[in-house]
Amino acid sequence: MAYTLRGRVESRLAVTVAPLAAACALALVLRQWWPLELAVLMLAVGLLLDAAVYHRLFSYQPGWVTLPLGLLELAAVMGLALALGIAAPLPAAVGLFAGAWLFAQVLGQAGFPLLHLSYGEDGGELGRAGPALAAVVLVLLAGAGGTAWATQPPTVHLAAGVHPGPLVLDRPQKLVGERGAVVRGGIVVTSNSVTVRDVTVIAGEHGIEVDGARDVLLDGVRVVGARLDGINVRQGSVTIRDCLVEAPSGRYAQGIDIAFSLAPSIVEGCTVTGGREGIVTYSAHVTVRGNRVTGTELRGITMTEMSMGNVEENEVEGGLGVGIFCGDYSVCEIEDNLVSGTRADLASGDPSRMGYGIVAHYGASATVDGNTLRGNANATGSFLRAHISSE
Repeated sequence: MAYTLRGRVESRLAVTVAPLAAACALALVLRQWWPLELAVLMLAVGLLLDAAVYHRLFSYQPGWVTLPLGLLELAAVMGLALALGIAAPLPAAVGLFAGAWLFAQVLGQAGFPLLHLSYGEDGGELGRAGPALAAVVLVLLAGAGGTAWATQPPTVHLAAGVHPGPLVLDRPQKLVGERGAVVRGGIVVTSNSVTVRDVTVIAGEHGIEVDGARDVLLDGVRVVGARLDGINVRQGSVTIRDCLVEAPSGRYAQGIDIAFSLAPSIVEGCTVTGGREGIVTYSAHVTVRGNRVTGTELRGITMTEMSMGNVEENEVEGGLGVGIFCGDYSVCEIEDNLVSGTRADLASGDPSRMGYGIVAHYGASATVDGNTLRGNANATGSFLRAHISSE
């Protein structure tokens, strides 16, 4: 078919109306905006390729070429979504694109020629319906943007001074601390879509506890003197960045503990000082990136109990026993970390705790690359059917 530029644009807008409406509905149901973001990105990529590439490249476009062009658009959309940080699960994102592409083929090959008999002769132009479809797309985009703005979680400002806890966040919101805002006794998050930013938490059994909640952001928080975990996450997914966890006070205290969730979580840019373990995951999917962990008494960074994830670009210093630990059938990518000054725990009598920079233990699989191990009693060790391999 020989498309005109107007025909390409009008046909693109026409086939976008239903997928865009479906993405808006899905975003409202999920209370997540990646479906809408992805649909808008698909439209933008398609229009750009129509105007800058397809119109110049194809004076006549045979039907078979739609498949490779669809694959090209899929690669461009997925690459841009990754670069822009659109938090779309890969299977769902590919499914949304595939559904929209199949819908476009049905309309282009059968629907438009039946509804507009001169569709082929007009080069894909839709006559009077073309401007109307453009207006419909604009209305959908405006309505979706307005709905997204109106349904954003409210922002609650925590005034400077000491506030008694535990403070329970059981609905979507953004809790933002003013300079000097302190919660004594802990914060408990039980709702999805919660942000806690720039708040200091003192004492409490757990400084900040996330219980069964997803899409939680802890940004710039400081936790001091928790009895068990500075930050404790159970069956949830979180992004923890630029935090400070200091001096956990209990015998079994840990800095950051994430457990029992396959939904991805991220810990990055945090400083953890003291405690039994600095950052630990159990049966969880976590990326631990760019953190500094010092002075731990058991292990600096731990992935165990069938966890999976990346440990990358961290500094682990001055720990007792083990710097970075991958255990109990976990699968760990350990890359570009600096582990230094790990001391042997002679009192434990445990061969795996003799000051190793990196340990794989009990069936775990650790892939290591680019790590710097400096001043540790031992470099790396594998125990009980675990193994360490290099990329």
